[in-house]
Amino acid sequence: MKLLFELSGENPTLPCAELECVGRVLEARPQVAVAECAHPNNTLRLAMTHGVLEYLGECDPDPASFRKLLLDLSIVTDRPFAGRARLVHEGCQLKNSCSQREFERLIGTMINGPVQLVNPVEEYRAILSQDRCYFGRVLYRIDRGAYDARNPGKREFFHPGVMMPRMARTLVNLSLCGSGAILLDPFCGTGGILIEAEILSMNAIGSDFDPMMIRGSAGNVSSSTLLLADTTSLPVRDRSVDAVVTDFPYGQSVCIKKADTMERLYYDALGEINRILKPGARAVVVTHRDISCIAVQHMAVLQHHTQRVHKSLTRHILVLGK
Repeated sequence: MKLLFELSGENPTLPCAELECVGRVLEARPQVAVAECAHPNNTLRLAMTHGVLEYLGECDPDPASFRKLLLDLSIVTDRPFAGRARLVHEGCQLKNSCSQREFERLIGTMINGPVQLVNPVEEYRAILSQDRCYFGRVLYRIDRGAYDARNPGKREFFHPGVMMPRMARTLVNLSLCGSGAILLDPFCGTGGILIEAEILSMNAIGSDFDPMMIRGSAGNVSSSTLLLADTTSLPVRDRSVDAVVTDFPYGQSVCIKKADTMERLYYDALGEINRILKPGARAVVVTHRDISCIAVQHMAVLQHHTQRVHKSLTRHILVLGK
């Protein structure tokens, strides 16, 4: 099924990249993408998407072209509906609210059915981004509030600097793994990535060299397997893991058994990750600086994303493939 995705604007590249876990991206512009998805229900796992729509068509971003699109579609419905329009102000040709209201007016007048602006049964949306206007019918709205409810501060065990649930879910989605897959986080910390993998019915395994983290994670996760282990020498069989998703330690204060420098830790850990991954599997690793030059010595760099956390910290997210 061809779907239209209304994407978050919190990162320029991650929302679209995340879509690969549910389908094949056909085209994309700022905060909107079109993808072919065999199982639309799977889109509910997405973290950086606001809404999922049935793709109905697209046109130039002007009222005359949109009117022609609606005329060609000849939509008839007996369900009370509302029409909404959103302008993504990044190169879009239309800049004023009057134009936005004109698109909404066209939806209301050219769809044959009862208009109901408050609590409608159906919603049709036009999304204007750069040089295109995309049109669709809303199927799902992603419950982003559920991620806020899993705020790390509410967990039994908390440690400063942990990753927020929405980002942890995005990283798990970048691995492309689904239900039943074996996912390992070799620097599991408080277990945030493991929690997201559990929610998606994966077989989650977490390891850490710090006994305090393992004890603490045990109170946060529900079904994950936890190992007290050195990431440069994991007690895991060769080619037995479907995905590795992890946030590397950021400082020299972390417990490092064999590696006496961060560079050595990166090199040895990536070599071990490569050893345990199945052929064709992915590793999604997060670091405080770009380690592509180290990563390519073990695996192919498929994607490189950045996320600014605050003035002194920018995350580098590498998607690696065997």
